Amino acid sequence: MHSSSQTLILLGGASGAGKSYLAARFGRPHLVLDNFYREISEHLPESPLPQTPYGEIDWDDPGTWNTQAAVDAVIELLETGQTQVPDYTITTSSYDGYTLVSLDRGPVIAEGIFGDRIVEPLRRQGVQLQAIYVDSSPLSTAVRRFARDVAERRKPIPFLIRRGISLYRTEGGLRRRYLDAGFVPMRKLAVKKLLGGLR
Repeated sequence: MHSSSQTLILLGGASGAGKSYLAARFGRPHLVLDNFYREISEHLPESPLPQTPYGEIDWDDPGTWNTQAAVDAVIELLETGQTQVPDYTITTSSYDGYTLVSLDRGPVIAEGIFGDRIVEPLRRQGVQLQAIYVDSSPLSTAVRRFARDVAERRKPIPFLIRRGISLYRTEGGLRRRYLDAGFVPMRKLAVKKLLGGLR
């Protein structure tokens, strides 16, 4: 069983909701859960990764994410004070080395689009956590997401357009999924005030 006095905050929400910004600004440290995506090299004929209806890997499906590796990293960070996290490159869908993440004074903030998947496993291990869903309108989230993904050249434009339309249509379901997992919805300004008071 886990035992640590360190505060763990899980930030969930749609891609583009502002999770990374909030975690980078207030986290000590900021644990990027999206770095635990599976690599494209794992997409094999005998064990393919989930795919979209238009025949591309569906990176918004939790089957493309390594839940157990993320849980193990959080536990190791809280128990030992540090953990190795993959450097995941979205453009190539592959790892480019590893980064050592270490505890500092302040809250540990973990964020990623599959954050809801680790709530139950962590609680089974005795981890005390606060789970927050960064609530934002689907339209504003879609605009921020597309501008970010284009600026960072994450994927080809046609893919980003198809993905953006799909995410916009399914964001309501995503929100319900997070709330069903125990996340509390909060607007971005309220999250800023909460996290600012923990530093």
